[in-house]
Amino acid sequence: MPANDLETERIRRIYDRRSASARSNGRDAGCEWLCSKADGETLEIGIGRGRTLPFYPRNVHLTGIELSGVAVDLAERRARELGLDVTLRQGDAAALPYPDEHFDTVVFCYALCSIPDDRTAVAEAVRVLRPGGRILLIEHVRSPNRLVRTIERLIEPIALRRMGDHLLREPLDHVLAEGLEVETLERSWFGMVERLVALKPDSEELAEAV
Repeated sequence: MPANDLETERIRRIYDRRSASARSNGRDAGCEWLCSKADGETLEIGIGRGRTLPFYPRNVHLTGIELSGVAVDLAERRARELGLDVTLRQGDAAALPYPDEHFDTVVFCYALCSIPDDRTAVAEAVRVLRPGGRILLIEHVRSPNRLVRTIERLIEPIALRRMGDHLLREPLDHVLAEGLEVETLERSWFGMVERLVALKPDSEELAEAV
C-alpha cells in the first residue's frame, strides 16, 4: 500500500476513535465567521461530527465529506436534530467524488492540518470549484514568530502521533500555486491560526496564473 494510503488509513482510525469518544465541541468564532461567508452549493471537506452545521446561512445547500465513517454517522444525527437538509458522505479529500466546477464554495475548517496530502486536497478543492467561487479556510499554520514556531516544531511529533495534526503547514502556498486570488488573509494566536478567503478566477485567467 502506498505511503499516503497508509497514512490516510491511520488518520481514519484516529478520527473514528476520537469521534466515538469525544464530547461536543464548543462554539468557535473562527468557524462561525468562516461558514457565514459560504454561498450557494457548498462543500465542506472534513466536516467531522458536524460542529459547523449550525453556522451556515439557511440559503446554502451543504454537502459534507469526511474520512471517518463514525464521524459521518454523528454528523447525520446532528443534522437531523437541527432539522437541516444536508448531504453527507464518507470519502477522501485527495480524491473527491464530484465533477469539475460543481460547487460555489469549498470550506476547510481545521481539516487541512490532518489531511495526509494537503497539496492534493487543495488541488481537488479547486477542481470542483466553479469559476467565481471561493475557498474558505481556517487552519493551524506555521507561525512567523520564531519562538512560537520553535515550540510548534517541538510539539508537532506528539500532535502527529496522537491526533494526526500538522502544526507547520502553509495552505496559502497551495492556494496561490493553484492560481486563486486571495481576498482575505488574517492571522491570530501569534500567527498560528490563519483565516483565508480566496477566489477562483475564470478558466482563462486561471490557466494563465498556473
